Amino acid sequence: MKLVYTISFLILTIGTIFRQNNNPNYDEALATKLGADDYGMKKFVLVILKTGSNIDDDKTKKDSCFAGHMTNINKLVEDKKLIVAGPIGENDKTYRGLFILDVPTLEEAATLLQTDPAIKAKYLEPELYIWYGSAALSEYLEASDKVWKINP
Repeated sequence: MKLVYTISFLILTIGTIFRQNNNPNYDEALATKLGADDYGMKKFVLVILKTGSNIDDDKTKKDSCFAGHMTNINKLVEDKKLIVAGPIGENDKTYRGLFILDVPTLEEAATLLQTDPAIKAKYLEPELYIWYGSAALSEYLEASDKVWKINP
């Protein structure tokens, strides 16, 4: 019986020594609220916006679609579906901008993107990818709303 206790003690001791380190700052309520897995991560959808196939020169229509694009971005942020958005500098790949959407599937992202007038009119064409990143990414939105002086 003493041998069983000794082996059990050794197993527990070795298990303690080699166990994964736990984060002393872990906030279970926040992790749950943000949908984080055990690594503090979750699935998002990364959208790369490219120049679309619409080459229409109607400036009024194009301006209206891009004004609607900006309005839609703000709505998606208010709905807590859009975490990151911004233009991409001039490049040879026709990349125009990117979004990170707080949705778990490509299908849900595609549905959200159809609310964007510039995408619907094919001035922009989205490429969608599943992206695995920090679940805390959405927490930056509160701070981001406090650092801009001029509305773009």
